[in-house]
Amino acid sequence: MKDNNKSKISFASFFGWPLILLAVILLSEILMLILNNEHGMAALPYMVLLALLCLVFYFLGRKRIIPGMTAFADEYDTTRQRLLESLTVPAALSTTDGKIIWRNRAFKDAVSNEELGSGNLISLFPDLTKEMLTPADDIAVVHSSIGEKRYKLTISWENLVGKTASKNPMIPVEASDRMVVVCLTDETELLEYRQLYNDNRACQGIITLDNYDEALASVDEVRRSLLTALVDRKLSNYFSSMNGIIKKFEVDKYLLFIKDMDMAYVIEDRFSVLDDVKTINIGNSLNFTVSIGIGMRGKSYDDNYDSARKAMELALGRGGDQAVIISDGQIEYFGGKSTAAAKNTRVKARVKAQAFREILDSKDQVIVMGHKTADVDALGASVGIWRTATALGKKAYIVNGNTDASVMPFKKRLTESGHYPEDFLISGEKALALVDPATLLVVVDVNRPSYSEEPRLIEKCSSVMVIDHHRMGSETIENPVLSYVEPYASSASEMVSELIQYIDESITFEPAEADVLYGGIVLDTQNFVVQAGVRTFEAAAFLRRKGADVVRVRKMFRENITDYRAKAQTVDKAQIYKDCFAISVCDPEGTGSPTVIGAQAANELLEIDNVKAAVVLTPYNGKTFLSARSIDEINVQLLMERLGGGGHKAVAGAQLQGMDVEDALAKVRAAIDDMIEKGEID
Repeated sequence: MKDNNKSKISFASFFGWPLILLAVILLSEILMLILNNEHGMAALPYMVLLALLCLVFYFLGRKRIIPGMTAFADEYDTTRQRLLESLTVPAALSTTDGKIIWRNRAFKDAVSNEELGSGNLISLFPDLTKEMLTPADDIAVVHSSIGEKRYKLTISWENLVGKTASKNPMIPVEASDRMVVVCLTDETELLEYRQLYNDNRACQGIITLDNYDEALASVDEVRRSLLTALVDRKLSNYFSSMNGIIKKFEVDKYLLFIKDMDMAYVIEDRFSVLDDVKTINIGNSLNFTVSIGIGMRGKSYDDNYDSARKAMELALGRGGDQAVIISDGQIEYFGGKSTAAAKNTRVKARVKAQAFREILDSKDQVIVMGHKTADVDALGASVGIWRTATALGKKAYIVNGNTDASVMPFKKRLTESGHYPEDFLISGEKALALVDPATLLVVVDVNRPSYSEEPRLIEKCSSVMVIDHHRMGSETIENPVLSYVEPYASSASEMVSELIQYIDESITFEPAEADVLYGGIVLDTQNFVVQAGVRTFEAAAFLRRKGADVVRVRKMFRENITDYRAKAQTVDKAQIYKDCFAISVCDPEGTGSPTVIGAQAANELLEIDNVKAAVVLTPYNGKTFLSARSIDEINVQLLMERLGGGGHKAVAGAQLQGMDVEDALAKVRAAIDDMIEKGEID
């Protein structure tokens, strides 16, 4: 409306200039008569003549010009109409509720009368809603389809008030204030080519035989070539059936090339080759397991290969016997049902110990850090690294804040012994102030930055070493100078004890240090029952030689009567879900260490007949802590990963922030249902 009024004012001012000139002439004549009557009278005839000419031009000229301008406007409007009608871009006008009131020829050609149906945009395009037609300042873009054709709809809004069919045949009488202008772009062919490109993108993979040496050693020498040939054929047949190419480049490693579209079938099959390889048996007592790392949808072949390599590191860091896909920065896991195979060889431990010693020699100080709310294993591993660094002449600190109540007897014994400096245990804030280029940060019993005692230390330190026995997840510490993550190990205390033996077995321990390291192994193995291998007992024997006392450690693990009753009540309240899951809630009221009690209750629930796995939920400090345990049939680590946690096949946990117990219970049951549906739980 405002634009229309402005046009009228401009038009009137254009034809009003003779009247303005007439007013100026009259004013000039009056002034001349006042100032000089003689001159004014002399100019009067000329002024009168000029005034008459202005009046004649105004009345006669206007009548002649307006018809000419109107004819030009009509011709211009007709030309514009023809141009819009013949425009190759399909265009239409509609009301804000989608009713089409005008469309050009291209739109009619693109949309037949049968497809148009009711003549409404919303019914014509299934992806278009009434809300999308609501007037807005910016142009809107919607992608939709008609039949087999795909279109991009460019939507804008125009003011058409005052324009009627009588003035412009293009604009219907019912045109409203804000009309919807829709232009179509046929992108069917573009999307087809894009899909063709995406389907034919090459994915790259690395396949590794996890236990090549051990499996070969378990069969007669004459059959070893046959065993490897059977594995080669099994892998080749599987990926060839998926149109992939697999080539062996080392005795236990393969390269895989496969199209994106064919990779979808492998994902749908959930890498059944992982289980197929384990069925190969020609007398070998130990079956082969395979780890697969896939990189896909990267910007280049190099990106895909780097993603495949990182995926392989994740697969091996999680214990092997699984496939990991990295696509567009997203990580997806398959398999991983079996327990990580412990290796009796200590070559890797010796190599890592030597590398640790070399890194340590180049640094002036060491800061050791575990996870939040440190348990005995985290404290024991930290103390072991502290003692090693101190024995080699380096200044060392342990970052330790809040700890479980079960840790307090060990911690109190250390701090009250009088054998340690005042800065033996420091806060995260103080550790941040101590960091300099010559500082080595050693992170123990955790490989997720967000779970560590002070995540900012990881960002600030240029040299970070990781020692952990938990399976790696999507969140990892990036670019550590040394990473020693072994899921087969029972505990971080076991791993540190092994490292110490190779760095310098003559290092002298205080009895309290040996006790806390031994206690870490006892805690995570549940008294040498879970995840305890040959090397676990060897580490325990080493600590016994260094002064660890079994009876003393057992006394420090004793619990008070209140905690014992809370554990018993948790077991008593347990319910059986899906015939094999024991689920319960631990009441933290009055207990010293509710999360530990929840974990102990989960262990107790495994003693019930037909229970394959147990999950105990503990609400504490605004979070709901989950403790999951199993014996051998169910991988609870996969269950906890669905809930943002992790761990091992038999021991795992998670933390749910800002969620009450009922919602957490529902989430646990939903995760179990999903695993059963996908066949991850038999």
